[in-house]
Amino acid sequence: MSGDGRVLLARDGTFAALTPGGGVTGRRGASPDGLFRRDARHLSRWRLTVDGAEPAVLVPARDGRLPAAAVLTPPGGRDEPAPYTVFREQAVASGVLVERLRLVSNRPEPVTARLELLADADFADLFELRSDGRTYPRPADAAREARELPDGAEFTYRRGAQWCSRTAVRCAPPPEEVTEVPAESRAKGADGRAGGRGASATGVVGAGTADAGTAGGTPGTGPSEDVRAASAQRAAAAAAGTARRLAWTLTLPPHGDVELALRVEARPHGAPNVADAATPAQAATDLRAGIEAFTHPPVGAGPDTGATATAPPHTAVRPPAPVLSPTERSALARACAQGLADLALLRVPATGPRAEALTVPGAGVPWFLTLFGRDSVLTSLFALPYRPALARDTLLALAATQGTRHDAFSAEQPGRIAHELRHGELAAFRQVPYGRYYGSVDVTPLFLVLLQAYADATGDTALAGRLEPQARAAVAWLLGDGGLAEHGWLVYTPDPGGLVNQNWKDSAGAICFADGSPAEGPVAVAEAQGYAYDALVRTARLARAVWGDAAYADRLDAVAADLRDRFHRDFWLPARDFPALALDGRGRRADALASDAGHLLWSGILDPERGRRTGRRLLADDFFSGWAVRTLAAGQVPYHPLSYHRGSCWPHDNAVIALGLARYGLAAEVRKLARGLLATAEAHGWRLPEVLAGYARSDHPAPVPYPHACSPQAWAAATPLALLTAVSGGGGT
Repeated sequence: MSGDGRVLLARDGTFAALTPGGGVTGRRGASPDGLFRRDARHLSRWRLTVDGAEPAVLVPARDGRLPAAAVLTPPGGRDEPAPYTVFREQAVASGVLVERLRLVSNRPEPVTARLELLADADFADLFELRSDGRTYPRPADAAREARELPDGAEFTYRRGAQWCSRTAVRCAPPPEEVTEVPAESRAKGADGRAGGRGASATGVVGAGTADAGTAGGTPGTGPSEDVRAASAQRAAAAAAGTARRLAWTLTLPPHGDVELALRVEARPHGAPNVADAATPAQAATDLRAGIEAFTHPPVGAGPDTGATATAPPHTAVRPPAPVLSPTERSALARACAQGLADLALLRVPATGPRAEALTVPGAGVPWFLTLFGRDSVLTSLFALPYRPALARDTLLALAATQGTRHDAFSAEQPGRIAHELRHGELAAFRQVPYGRYYGSVDVTPLFLVLLQAYADATGDTALAGRLEPQARAAVAWLLGDGGLAEHGWLVYTPDPGGLVNQNWKDSAGAICFADGSPAEGPVAVAEAQGYAYDALVRTARLARAVWGDAAYADRLDAVAADLRDRFHRDFWLPARDFPALALDGRGRRADALASDAGHLLWSGILDPERGRRTGRRLLADDFFSGWAVRTLAAGQVPYHPLSYHRGSCWPHDNAVIALGLARYGLAAEVRKLARGLLATAEAHGWRLPEVLAGYARSDHPAPVPYPHACSPQAWAAATPLALLTAVSGGGGT
């Protein structure tokens, strides 16, 4: 169960967030519930009542149990115990939530049970479920509707002729009644709303401009005159709502039982077909088999049997292996096992350059269960010595979506690697730029790092040969639109319609000076220069060894050497003996002390002496909380322990730091950091969260959660694998 009480089920890009009793309330904000597929909520209400009341939860469902199982009863008391018990099992497969309700009589005479299930689908886009208050207008022809099926009910959302999504609820035995539920009689969701976007059985969704959804559409704008003229019609339609109540009257034999099978099919616009899993047991068996195949591949099964972690040839120091105690080794093994299981759940389907089917790590639940360039690449790098197939598929999927043109709305540029891919309604109608969004300064060099690291780790150079055109295009982006030729650095300019900051610390204000003032563009963040250096050196190796182009390799090596020399000159803060966080558009050093310096160790751009001093500084008390290294050292003006990127602790950030420390031979520091992260994992049931608060271990005996963290989250799940590499003496990748 997640920290907020939700039960999370995931498979093949479909996930369900349920209450401990197995329901869906229509909650929004930091932790929405429902059934989700392709960035849309396909089940926004799922409320079971027995004999007119919500059942008591005797045993709540819990994460990790397959299928999810809860034990419920009708209201009762000591003198009048419940006449029957409901055993509820739930599981997900691709596009499907399957459920089994087994009612067991507790009495020696026949018992009649009245079951009702309130169901609805609001088809809300993930972007409008967030707690940031943004609104996204819809055109006048956007409408939801519901209809009865012979075995249940179907919910449909249409937006003109271009968009149609459906949710079907199928039941065996079929419900005896399917009735409309007036909006005013529906139980309110956890956010105080009557569930989802206001809409009718045949009515218009929301209020919006007549041309909403065209390129460059602006969220939050007011309705047009045409839409206001139709407001009375919408208001009347919205009173009916699309929620349906499905009802059964069941007779239980003396001490006998009856069963009810439920199947919810999520069919987003343009999605492939749903899985054919018929029962929770079948779905759970299939899921367990998939997890087992990923976490315990058979010996000799191919590249996923693992490979030895090795430091790249330009490693600054050949490090000794830090020694863990038997207890620490056991803890690391448990964290790795949980991480692998979570990675198995977070894999999502993708498509390669030749339309081949791929499986890549989705970034995390609930907001990012899709291909994310930076997250997917770093996750694949952490897992590379142990599960290299993730890297292969991630490389192919990103190559298939590499930029080919200039488009200001999506930040696409030729050769640039995508930051994220979305499939929801708002992305499709360009109300948000994230359908295929390229606003990242670091994914393109990281793509090149992963390509060479994969060849190095596996000995398979065929992929590097196949992706030579994409790799050369990525290098051309580094030198061209990326800014190396014009500015001397990889730079980004804040995107007013997308991301203000385009490195991994992408929240507003994350890239700042020690006084808290933000760096203004074009911004050259430190870690991106390290990634670029590593990418150039590695691509030069591919050019020599695989592509047979020594002249190109020499050119890349020369650019890399020049970049490294200038970096020491321009980014180093002599008074603080530490690298600057960034250079702003005027060439000023952003002098806030930040964890990004650890990424410079990982990439190898720092010389050995500076690298070792930087690594030791990162483990000082103002940086290291006792649990992990903070994103920003405490005591500085902009530091805040609950800030997203200005004082919190991110496990994946610490994984990169651990690999960098190992690369520079800082064995004691690796062990200190590993101990903190393993204690954090143990406190979270061995599942590392995406991010935790920056409070020191002396402030509280357990890690303080960050309020809006994703869990499970891919690069956090892969962090124990990176620790395993680091403590085994593997620096870099």
